[in-house]
Amino acid sequence: MSTRKPPRCPGCGKPVVAQFDPFCSQGCRDRDLLKWLDEGYRIPGPPADPEAE
Repeated sequence: MSTRKPPRCPGCGKPVVAQFDPFCSQGCRDRDLLKWLDEGYRIPGPPADPEAE
């Protein structure tokens, strides 16, 4: 017997809607995209060397 919880939207925590998976709505999907485009998410790594390019 599985007691697995239904997936939740990473933006607001509401239940996921299949049409917008893994989000609950187009609004949460768009906000997540805007956060990526505005460099709101960052992946740690060494500093970039602008002279290397």
